[in-house]
Amino acid sequence: MMKQTTVAVLLACAAMGAHAQDRAWLDKSKSADERARAAVAAMTLDEKLLLIVSYTDKKDLAKQPDDIVPPAVKADVAAHHIEGSAGYVPGIPRLGIPPQWQTDASIGVRVGGMERTALPSSLATAASFDPAVSEAGGRMIADEARASGFNTFLAGGANLAREPRNGRNFEYVGEDPLLAGRMAAGLINGIQARHMVSTMKHFAVNDHESQRTTVDVTISPEAMRQSDLLAFEIVNDLSKPGSVMCSYNLVNGRWACENEYLLNKTLKQDWKFKGYVMADWGAVHSTADAANHGLDQFTGYPCCNHHGPFYSAKNFKEAMNKGDVSMRRLDDMAQRILWPLFQTGVFDDPAKVGKIDFAAHAAVAQRAAEESLVLLKNEGNLLPLANVKSVAVIGGHADKGVLAGGGSSGVTPVGGNAVPNLEPTKWPGPVIYMPSSPLAAIKSELQGRQPQAKVAYASGTDIDAAVALAKQSEVAVVFVTQWMGEGFDGRLELDGNQDALVAAVARANPKTVVVVESGGAILMPWLPQVPAVLEAFYPGIRGGQAIARILTGKVNPSGHLPISFPASNAQLAHAEIPGFGKPDGIPVHITYDEGAAIGYKWYDAKGYKPLFAFGHGLSYTSFAVAEPKAIVANGALTVGAALRNTGKLAGKGVVQVYVAPADVKASGWEAPKRLVAFQKFDLQAGGANTFAQAVDPRLLATYEVADNSWRVRAGTYRVLFGQAADDLPVSVDVTLPDMTWSAVHKE
Repeated sequence: MMKQTTVAVLLACAAMGAHAQDRAWLDKSKSADERARAAVAAMTLDEKLLLIVSYTDKKDLAKQPDDIVPPAVKADVAAHHIEGSAGYVPGIPRLGIPPQWQTDASIGVRVGGMERTALPSSLATAASFDPAVSEAGGRMIADEARASGFNTFLAGGANLAREPRNGRNFEYVGEDPLLAGRMAAGLINGIQARHMVSTMKHFAVNDHESQRTTVDVTISPEAMRQSDLLAFEIVNDLSKPGSVMCSYNLVNGRWACENEYLLNKTLKQDWKFKGYVMADWGAVHSTADAANHGLDQFTGYPCCNHHGPFYSAKNFKEAMNKGDVSMRRLDDMAQRILWPLFQTGVFDDPAKVGKIDFAAHAAVAQRAAEESLVLLKNEGNLLPLANVKSVAVIGGHADKGVLAGGGSSGVTPVGGNAVPNLEPTKWPGPVIYMPSSPLAAIKSELQGRQPQAKVAYASGTDIDAAVALAKQSEVAVVFVTQWMGEGFDGRLELDGNQDALVAAVARANPKTVVVVESGGAILMPWLPQVPAVLEAFYPGIRGGQAIARILTGKVNPSGHLPISFPASNAQLAHAEIPGFGKPDGIPVHITYDEGAAIGYKWYDAKGYKPLFAFGHGLSYTSFAVAEPKAIVANGALTVGAALRNTGKLAGKGVVQVYVAPADVKASGWEAPKRLVAFQKFDLQAGGANTFAQAVDPRLLATYEVADNSWRVRAGTYRVLFGQAADDLPVSVDVTLPDMTWSAVHKE
């Protein structure tokens, strides 16, 4: 009996071992590639097809024909899709493959009215010039997403601010490829470190919202690779996002979500991207062409997908039966979708709904804002407000809260919308004000030091009343706002009577401070009359506190502009945005003749002086750059410098390093200089610190389409050190040799 039992046990163990070997995707010791391949090998055709469609909107889904969405899938979605979320991909319980629960967006969890923590806008965080700030924010919002039941974040916007009037610039991270690449990578690294899949988006050349679903963008491969695509390439190198979201627009005549050059050649072949390409919601226009040209997952069906259920099991099988799509391609799609589930830890550490520490998370958002607000002007050291007996706070709903952007990045904040029912109340609204009152925070900060200090408020709707309050106050602080959102572009001029309000208050009180809450750059016709301006962008759930702490000197401002502010509309590369203000769906075309000369590069190339330059940002202390170093070894450039705090207060300063070829034309560059390095330091008064960074050689090169290579042309280059694109007082000359290397990444 004992012998028989022993044999039975051995046979059972052997069977279990064989079973485990067959289910290699469960083996944590194997690589993500091995596990994804093993899982796909074990799948049936129908299981593979489950992975390539994301569903949303249960009610509309229930109305779809059963041959397009089988009843079992409808039931699964109805049972497990999180109401109000972006999308849901059914899992495969037989194999232990989890569903994918997808949520917007880059500044926090957006889902069905759930109250969640909102970071400052991505553009604001980019102003910190510190990837650690965006990474900390990424970890925080990922924790909230996991606690809300999600495992896939539609975050990681990295489109360059080519068009200053773009309604979604606030979701992105500036106008320079290096800054955008490092800051977006920081966010993605933070998210994926918490065992979530993150995207990078919107791929690619998705530079304005007017007619975004029909605009055809013409741009040369050279210009793309040196600008928009270089930003994404840096993001991919530094963060390895699990997914890429392709954009709505056409690029050189082909839809971005079935663009062979973008998706297959550049992303998957040249950059060796291992994850999957998901479509933006409604951006799919075909079955075979989309699949064969690089799209892996059809997302958000049936919401927004007016063109058809191209990746339904029925339609996809028909394409396969005709020989239009191969099984090999479907296997590749499935493997790419599974790879990040293993790579990021989603598979081994499933998300669990749980309690959220909103107080701790709000503190993360406040720190991000305090690192990011940009002091643009401070004549006569009007700021910080010290020993002030009376302050007039005017406009911008500053008695209630701070503004946020609209569309899919909108977050319902903890505490609710501070100013409800503003138009538009429907998409891309509602307009949301975070419940963080600058008025209350300014009162708290000032009266905490001077109990007798008076702080009064005027809404600004009545300019005469605002002027009267300003006249009887020692200092006036005027809040102006610019609401931007997904699906529309704006103007650089402020809406309504805001410019007139600022001008009138400034005439009444020479000590006027303007606080700007905007999605991007604005024009400032009143700037000469105003001694101090603070750019807050959209500062997040604790924006009011951050603004007050900076105005009163509790925090020393350290943000630097991630975009240039034009002095006038005449300085823009394009006088008009095609289709601006017209109903959606009109086919339009735009040619980017400026090529890679975006932002400060455009201003430099044209000899324009912007209102405020890229990288500009003031402090309550002063800094000086010294000890510049630029070393060339084996063709590689390393730069470094010291930053000294030469003032009387502790503060954070940013060293910015640019390179300028002695002969711009001979170098092949699009502009006289490029940003190649930056470093932020926290320094005590009189303190100093040094840094050294290897320069990414692509930042010194031109892309050569003829042989798909990067090339640095031999010559003399000046390395410029300073604190803004127009403040570079220290320089070192170097000689670079001629170098060429393949644009194809190594495995």
